[in-house]
Amino acid sequence: MAYEISNDCISCGACVDECPEHCIHEGDDQYIIDAEKCIECGACADVCPVDAPHEA
Repeated sequence: MAYEISNDCISCGACVDECPEHCIHEGDDQYIIDAEKCIECGACADVCPVDAPHEA
């Protein structure tokens, strides 16, 4: 199951460069993960300072 980003996201962008599939992009209020491209590697979760990315 793909990762998703919770409302805890502070839009710091730390996760964007870590994603090997480039499936994280900036939304209106927070970053969003494209579930179709996500390979569930957890790289985004490893660098997030507020633990916003999690398995859906």
